[in-house]
Amino acid sequence: MSGIQYSNTPALQKRLIMKKKIRITLNGKRTDLDVPTHRLLLDLLRDEIGLTGTKEGCGTGDCGACTVLLNGKAVNSCLIFSGELDGADVVTIEGLKIGPELHPVQQAFIQDGGVQCGYCTSGMLRMSKALLDENPDPSEEEIRFAISGNLCRCTGYAKIVKAVQDAAAELRARR
Repeated sequence: MSGIQYSNTPALQKRLIMKKKIRITLNGKRTDLDVPTHRLLLDLLRDEIGLTGTKEGCGTGDCGACTVLLNGKAVNSCLIFSGELDGADVVTIEGLKIGPELHPVQQAFIQDGGVQCGYCTSGMLRMSKALLDENPDPSEEEIRFAISGNLCRCTGYAKIVKAVQDAAAELRARR
């Protein structure tokens, strides 16, 4: 033994937890936060801010349940550290609505039965919106590729693909 004793005292723990002041735009609202730099975006959203629509599935970035939009791109919030977010624009499922109306993607998921148990739904909706923001007229193959990182055990994906196609048509009609 080396003779060195390590202490897990509150004072040591405080020194080990680094915090950082960040300013983000969260669902369209500017927000100032003092966050532990090692805290995951997923945990920040759910545990500290109270936005529980983003779900934790695998915790390793494999299932897509925790997908949010970060600066307009779909990302797994279980892989993003809070300390990296200063100046970022974050949109969760709670920020998808357009005023009092559901976003066309949300409406299409309801209309076409793309929602089963609902666990994957918020991630699927975020990924679908990100796809439609980049490609307003995706093919079925492009839709399937875009949602391939979001796992669903209930739907078999056919109804989800149909919902994305219908949402795309609605969005194009509004332009």
